[in-house]
Amino acid sequence: MSADLAPVIAAGARWLLTAFPPAPGAFNRALAEAQAQQAVSLAAALRYPDPLDTELLHLLGPGGSARLDWLTGADHSGDCDVDWRTWVDETLVSWAACLLADPALAVGAHHLAGHGLAGEVSRLTRPGGHEHDAAPLLRHPDLLEPIAALHRAPLLDLLHNETAALG
Repeated sequence: MSADLAPVIAAGARWLLTAFPPAPGAFNRALAEAQAQQAVSLAAALRYPDPLDTELLHLLGPGGSARLDWLTGADHSGDCDVDWRTWVDETLVSWAACLLADPALAVGAHHLAGHGLAGEVSRLTRPGGHEHDAAPLLRHPDLLEPIAALHRAPLLDLLHNETAALG
């Protein structure tokens, strides 16, 4: 996966943690960040598998978080640092929400993306009690549903089509 995706991955993970904050405490924050990073990284490996895809993303821009913010009712009137929101890729965040809500889907996505391409994703594919306790909102399927539903169909199509081609 291209290092050029780092700002988009960071912005997507930040958006998820802003919209679905972790439980209080530094340990919980770190575990929630790891889960959000893993989810967005895996989504990026699926969505932008080639360097050309990454170049097109940078040429056209990721789109920003406006619709995601509207769906979650986010208010940025007091936020003086909103520039990072322009780096949010709505599709990556939606796919990450799908992966966070469904560990089995994350396992299939990880197999498709290739284990080395997406990096370590065990907190995503095999979440334990610590992961759920640290990020109860980030792991709650009902809360994630409005975001996950935005682009779930293309993710499922990709996973189905690629699995069928391999199998």
